[in-house]
Amino acid sequence: MAVVVRIPTVLRPTTGNKDEIAAAPGTVGAVLEALGQQYPDFRNRITADSGKLRPYLNVFVNDEDIRFAKNLDTPVNDGDEISIIPSIAGGC
Repeated sequence: MAVVVRIPTVLRPTTGNKDEIAAAPGTVGAVLEALGQQYPDFRNRITADSGKLRPYLNVFVNDEDIRFAKNLDTPVNDGDEISIIPSIAGGC
């Protein structure tokens, strides 16, 4: 079994239009780094030059926001799901 990373529609062009990608367990940061190695455009869209997640992205492990856990050091195990949710803003 693996970790499942759910890719939002807006980022799918950077992953060959995949909506889910299986990854090895570890931490959220390690999983995203491994995906970034495989899909460089994906990495460029989710991380800033500092290497931190872009501020408009929300990342969840199962249903828990990683900001309230250990952020990129949040552990992920076999069968866990990582969801990347872009923030929506705008309007008047």
